[in-house]
Amino acid sequence: MQKTVALGPLVLKNQLFLAPMAGITNLPMRIISREGGASFAFTEMVSVNGLTREGRKSFDLLQSSAEDRPIGMQLFGDDPEMLAEAARLVEEYGELIDINMGCPVRKVVGTGAGSALMKDPLKVGRIVRSVRKATKLPLTIKIRTGWVCGDDTFMEVGRIAQEEGCDAVTLHPRSRAQMFEGKADWSRIGELKSALSIPVIGSGDLFSAADAVGMLTQTGCDAVMVARGAMGNPWIFREALSLLAGEEPVPPTVKERLAVSRRHLELFTEFAGGRVALMEMRKHLSWYSKGLPGAAQFRAAVNRIESTAELIGAMEEFFDA
Repeated sequence: MQKTVALGPLVLKNQLFLAPMAGITNLPMRIISREGGASFAFTEMVSVNGLTREGRKSFDLLQSSAEDRPIGMQLFGDDPEMLAEAARLVEEYGELIDINMGCPVRKVVGTGAGSALMKDPLKVGRIVRSVRKATKLPLTIKIRTGWVCGDDTFMEVGRIAQEEGCDAVTLHPRSRAQMFEGKADWSRIGELKSALSIPVIGSGDLFSAADAVGMLTQTGCDAVMVARGAMGNPWIFREALSLLAGEEPVPPTVKERLAVSRRHLELFTEFAGGRVALMEMRKHLSWYSKGLPGAAQFRAAVNRIESTAELIGAMEEFFDA
């Protein structure tokens, strides 16, 4: 059954969100996912250092449109005051602020941000307290279970975040040490949900509509955040909504794959210009073609194409074959 989700005063029409992914969840990707059924989406991670130092590129990551609202803005940094200042700077750009405390990549954790914050729950408290004072927008954090397997600071971090005024917590149930290896332990999401009164959003290993519904059912979480499972597959949201409604999901036809990938290219061209769209769509087309006959040859051909007209021709030939 489809349910609304309240993150503070922000009420979302269903429980299916698109996760923030660096280099992927830009405006075109978010619009495509919303058209597929996602009720909410986030910007790519935005550095508070870039925002507070008036870096135009950082503000460019907040670019949105009427069809891309409401939008969550994900910030990363490790200094409470800088995060608070960044929150004040971005208030007019969206409807919710999320602080990334889960990113495991070296260049992020090396600055003390991302999942490095899982090592210091008291610092998490200072961050949430500072940002909460700085903005009236709904405030959420995205975390992992801890820095290494077994330290499991997520329960303490979740409780502290709730006490300091967070409106929801998203948990990806892997430690930083696991990166994206192994299997996400969904039972941890259920543990956090049982411990908190604010909404808990689940993330991790959601590659199909059945996975999304399974996480909601097994953990009791309030919403799910789909990341890699939405790449080249915006239909995951539509199919999950069908399952939640007790209906049989309708998988995309090959013609629908063509239509949506064409729309994605058009949106990208409007958003970033033809050359950038051509280069960026190469990776998206590798995802859109996944599982179809001849996909490997198609990917190889696409990576050699140097014009939009040629790219469209290759897409039409492949998806209409």
